[in-house]
Amino acid sequence: AALGYYLYDLGYDVWMGNARGNFYSRNHTTYNPDIDKSFWRFSWHEIGFYDLPASIDYVLNKTGYDKMAYFGHSQGTTSFFVMTSMRPEYNEKITIMSALAPVSYMKNVNAPLLPIMRNLMAVSGNAITEFLPRTELWKACFRSKMTEDTCFDYMYQLLGKHSKMWNATMAPVYMSHLPSGCNLKQFKHYVQLIDSGRFCQYDYGPTENLKRYNSSQPKDYPIKNITAPVALYYTSNDNLSSYKDVMHLSKELPNVVENHLYPYKKWNHMTMIWGLEARELTHKNMVELMKKYEPESK
Repeated sequence: AALGYYLYDLGYDVWMGNARGNFYSRNHTTYNPDIDKSFWRFSWHEIGFYDLPASIDYVLNKTGYDKMAYFGHSQGTTSFFVMTSMRPEYNEKITIMSALAPVSYMKNVNAPLLPIMRNLMAVSGNAITEFLPRTELWKACFRSKMTEDTCFDYMYQLLGKHSKMWNATMAPVYMSHLPSGCNLKQFKHYVQLIDSGRFCQYDYGPTENLKRYNSSQPKDYPIKNITAPVALYYTSNDNLSSYKDVMHLSKELPNVVENHLYPYKKWNHMTMIWGLEARELTHKNMVELMKKYEPESK
């Protein structure tokens, strides 16, 4: 059901990005992520402002095209909104952006595990830099049916209620790559959005904010700058991408070409990409819409 394979089977040239700081993206010319805290001085803001534009330029340079279609899920949508709002020239390089479970405004997020994770964050202070790294503890999830069920229950508490449309037979494959770790600052930045109800840059506190933003408060992302065509796909059973927050986003975006709230109460944050019927109910629609915005073939 994976979207990347589906697009490849249809004959498209598929490039899959990777977020800085996870298990597959820990190389650096200067810093060692295991010992240098300087490596971790970023959130999804830096991913959107620096990394994503660099990736897009690389793909366009290699392919010879002037534009590309962008598919994003969760943080992949957040970083896109950062890029196209803060660096609006990149809107011209996107034919269409398909946003699965988009995350920007988070005022209505209701994940039961968030209070616990917030407390752990407060206790750890700056002592911990990496969040949810791949560890032996997570590998233990699949040593028995009981531990597997416990780990999945934990995941559902964060992402949304259990879905019968989830492909359970593929779960060991998915979970062999998840979680892959990220910067704790990325998670902190999301928590700040939940607390503030805004879609804004990282809050460093009044003193540092004055130095960085010339204001005691972090600046909102200028969503009105996002002129690329955007298609929104979301569900009412998503603990991280609340449909109320997505509706807020849709009213702010100036060029929404599809606004699709799926009525399936059993779909959650991950079913949008891994669900048994994701291809029929989501991916085919996305591809048909993408075709309308395709550049001329070379």
